[in-house]
Amino acid sequence: MENKKTYSRIFLIITAVYVACLLLSNLIAGKMWAVTDSVTLPAAVVLFPVTYILGDVFTEVYGFSRARTIIWLGFACSFFAVAVYLITLALPHPGFWEGQAAYETVLGTTPRVALASFAGYLFGEFSNSMLLSRLKVATGGRHLWLRTILSTLVGEGFDSVIFIMISFWGTMDNAVVLQMILFQYLFKVAYEVICTPLTYAAVGWLKKKEGIDTYDYEEKYRLVGKNA
Repeated sequence: MENKKTYSRIFLIITAVYVACLLLSNLIAGKMWAVTDSVTLPAAVVLFPVTYILGDVFTEVYGFSRARTIIWLGFACSFFAVAVYLITLALPHPGFWEGQAAYETVLGTTPRVALASFAGYLFGEFSNSMLLSRLKVATGGRHLWLRTILSTLVGEGFDSVIFIMISFWGTMDNAVVLQMILFQYLFKVAYEVICTPLTYAAVGWLKKKEGIDTYDYEEKYRLVGKNA
């Protein structure tokens, strides 16, 4: 059952944090983090899992319909940001200015990487939210820790495989690509598992503060539009 209350101040604040984490994750994704001599991850892994934690909070408290709105909002903001980056980089610059290469390194992207990012995000976030919503109904709202972990295993799996495969398959040794998928996936899943107590605290506080605990009994899980 979807809650019909208007958007609260708390909801809008969490939405802003979600979008900020998503945009910053995309911005820092080009920085490589040498975890060990043999394991390298994009720096975005330190922040991007927060979007999944917030997505869990949205779905658990407000329901899939509200979470769907936030997912599409994040997608629209990311698309707009990439468009602004590309337009900015295309603007002619004076000959004395030496910062163009640095801007292109940080803000530039290829159509292939952009497609990988958008596809991984949509498949990952929607599968995470749908599964968490269905599991909540199936379990009667019990075992939040299990539901968030299971939904993360699926959502982060889609995101990691889709992004890495589209971005890098055929550009480097296949074994390296598969290793990147595995280590990125394990790191992001472990991140959310460790943060499970924080998820519990946030969900409990929000349900009490908002007076909401949504169960999606009649949800049709459409990606756009309203339920019948």
